[in-house]
Amino acid sequence: MMHPSDSSDLETGPSHNLHPSITEETQDLMMSSDNDTIHAPPPHIAARFAKSSTLRRKSSAASSRRNSLTSHHSSRSSRSAHGGPYSTHIAQHLRRASIIESRKARLADRAAHAEQVRLRAAMAKAAPRTSISSEERALAAKQAREKVLAQVAATCAEEVKRAKRVAEDTREKKAAEHLKLKEDMVERLAEAEKRRSILQQSQRRPRTATLPSVDEKKVVTKIWKPKDENEAAKIILKAWRNGKRRRLVSDFLGLGLTLENIQKTSFEDVGSLLNQEKVLDLTTRVLKFYGVQEDTREIGSDNPATRTFLSAFLVLGHPAQVLSSEGEQEKDLMEKAKNLLLSFEPIITNPASSPLASQLSALSEAYTDFQTAFSAWKHRDSSVLLGSMLAQFVELDAIWQSVKDDKDGHVAEDYRAGIQHNQTLLLVRLKRLAGSDKAMKMIREAIRKSRKAKGKRKPPGDARPRATSLPSTDASAVSLTPIEASVSDTAGEVLGSRKAAPLLPDNRTIMHELAINKEYRIDIKPRTDLRENVIQTVSEKMRQGLESDFGDIFIVAMAETIREKLLNLVVPGKSLHTLISDSLDTTLIADQVKMGAFSYQQFFSFMNSLLPKICAPVRDAEVKALAEDQTDDPIERLAKLNYVVDLLSIDHANFSLQVNAPLLLKEAISYEQRCFENGFGSQTLSRTSQWWLRAKGKMEEENARRSSSSTSTTNNRTTPSKVYMQGLTELAIGVVDLQESDVPETLELDRGRMMRMRADTLRMVVISAILLTAKNLMRRDVRSLWKDQAQRMWDLSFEDPQAFISAIESRYALPPTTKSQLSGTVERILLDGRNQRTSHPVVKVLLQKLKTHVYTRLSASSADERVKAASTASQVLSSGGMAEFVVQIGALVDELQKVADVDREAHGKWYDGIIESVSQDRNAGE
Repeated sequence: MMHPSDSSDLETGPSHNLHPSITEETQDLMMSSDNDTIHAPPPHIAARFAKSSTLRRKSSAASSRRNSLTSHHSSRSSRSAHGGPYSTHIAQHLRRASIIESRKARLADRAAHAEQVRLRAAMAKAAPRTSISSEERALAAKQAREKVLAQVAATCAEEVKRAKRVAEDTREKKAAEHLKLKEDMVERLAEAEKRRSILQQSQRRPRTATLPSVDEKKVVTKIWKPKDENEAAKIILKAWRNGKRRRLVSDFLGLGLTLENIQKTSFEDVGSLLNQEKVLDLTTRVLKFYGVQEDTREIGSDNPATRTFLSAFLVLGHPAQVLSSEGEQEKDLMEKAKNLLLSFEPIITNPASSPLASQLSALSEAYTDFQTAFSAWKHRDSSVLLGSMLAQFVELDAIWQSVKDDKDGHVAEDYRAGIQHNQTLLLVRLKRLAGSDKAMKMIREAIRKSRKAKGKRKPPGDARPRATSLPSTDASAVSLTPIEASVSDTAGEVLGSRKAAPLLPDNRTIMHELAINKEYRIDIKPRTDLRENVIQTVSEKMRQGLESDFGDIFIVAMAETIREKLLNLVVPGKSLHTLISDSLDTTLIADQVKMGAFSYQQFFSFMNSLLPKICAPVRDAEVKALAEDQTDDPIERLAKLNYVVDLLSIDHANFSLQVNAPLLLKEAISYEQRCFENGFGSQTLSRTSQWWLRAKGKMEEENARRSSSSTSTTNNRTTPSKVYMQGLTELAIGVVDLQESDVPETLELDRGRMMRMRADTLRMVVISAILLTAKNLMRRDVRSLWKDQAQRMWDLSFEDPQAFISAIESRYALPPTTKSQLSGTVERILLDGRNQRTSHPVVKVLLQKLKTHVYTRLSASSADERVKAASTASQVLSSGGMAEFVVQIGALVDELQKVADVDREAHGKWYDGIIESVSQDRNAGE
């Protein structure tokens, strides 16, 4: 039931507009029926309502309309309209029950859904956390995405590659078809031209020849005549040109300049053929006739364009001899040379027919392309050739400088002709490459630097001691006794460590080094470094002795040592000799020490006033520093005093060597023979015999290998000289430390030299292997000089591979891929250097090449062979990958040659005995 106020509100609300058909009377009836008694509706109407009430209401989708105001109002309106209180009550009850049931169902569904949500949340909260975090899941997703992208990129790249390959095949196929059509067209045109020329030259039968002579008049053959002189001149000129062309082409074909003939002929014969005046002149005339070259007055031998054209035959016929590498530039040059000869052959092989304009145009374009490529290649290669030839010229000059003063042995006369001949050839080539003025300037500059580097290195000051007079010129008066031999027994017992490390080398070593190097001087630095350690040891012993009240003997021994050294620096009988002998009397000093009257201050004051009178001007700074040193520790001052006296002793010894070198050199060989006789005269030279047998076996093995591959020549003969040089090469060139058992007794004095050479060999081979690998990876010419990089690497440690990479990167930028490959190779090469082995193939090959080169130069018997080996050394080493060490290897060979000369001259009779013994053993075994 509705209240009247509610009804009035609904009339003014939106429901009023929704039921415009309801009249006021109906509304009054509906409102009045609420207060009256409820009457039952007619049966048919009640049944009708009862039937509709049993219908089940729909779900919550329709409930929204039930709760709306319009639905409520319409329900009230319909209920009021039908009247009947009983029917209204039933309908309301049924509707209320339906609404309650539907709401209960919805609430139950909501409660079930909420319970499910709560359970899922509790389960999610109670479940353990997974090990993969969000970042890891994101990273995994990123990696998966990148993997998919990489697969897509690889697939696309493969498709692109396949498409490019198909396109390239199609392009090549079309080019081949086009070339074939072009060749067919050329052949057809040539045949047509040939037929036309034949028809023009043949006598044509007049057409009237077949006509009956009865009906026709006699036909007179007309002779063609030019209209005027100009037309006649053109015809004559054309015929003259055709005849000239035929003769010129026939002469050129007679030379046999075809690619097949060039490949069958040796490189030297081809070079001689192409340098002939006839070949150059004919080629120039042919090129000018076909318009390839301009018509200049230059003859064939002076025309560089002709030589450039003929170079195409050399490039294609002998690429291994012409091209130093197989880079991109060399491949492009060969391709351009091939195109040039392919364009030239169709024109030159058919002298009867005139070439077409298209053929001449293609020939001109091909020649221009080849000339451009050849100029670029020549410019890059000429710098390498210039450096190599300059090094050869300088090497020949160095050889001449070393032998020109030898008048007695006639060595200079033997070398003069060979050196002059090779230098003349090099000079001609240099002038041809760089020009006359530039070549002469480069030669003068290179020779000046070489002579300056190898010149006499004078000391920074005057090294002549002030108290030393010029020694006697009599060889018998020259004293060879080292300074340490004059030390008294008392001092020797006290300074036992000084005997173990003498200040100066022994006489035999000095004479041996002087025979090898006329400018030999005792090196000061390693001696002074060694002396400092010895003096420090002696000072510690003196301190220990003084602290234990037994220092008297140490003071007397040190004073006696200094006295003997100073007396050796002055001339006997002079005032300084007397002064030193009297002032430093060991007996007097011993008495003063014993009585406690010895004064260190007076002793040092006397020495400070004496040393400036004895020392050389170059030592004034050291003597002055010693005088100004006022250290309270007398032991330290004694050590410094002894150090300065040692420097003066070495200066005195070097000055004596400088003055007496000519006299000592005359006795060097005989002195060495006497010393060796005294030391090993009665002993068996077992190490020398084993060394000789190893060298001979290696020599015979190498000769057998060469004989199996080619015919035996005189160069493969095993001679004693070659066996000796083979053994000497094996001693000096190697990477493993030299053992004492490997050095023969005859070369015992050169053991230190051989160890130094082996250390230098290892460093040269390792650095050359690194530079050669870098050049190959960067596609550079292996003959190019990387001197700055090699010089920087020389002082680096094998423990730091990155430093070697940085030395290369200081000048050349390395791509990441190249740098990665080079880093791995450098680490492996340096590992060989640290372990003193040659497991890396590049290191092994370079070491073998170096051994072969050194042995070849040492085993050269005649002057011509030595000059030839020296002049080609730069070229051989550059092509072998060791261009940066040409100078060092040349100096090493020169030093080994001097060692060999001195050793064989001094120990020749012992070597003869070993050779005879080996021969007898072999004969007995056979």
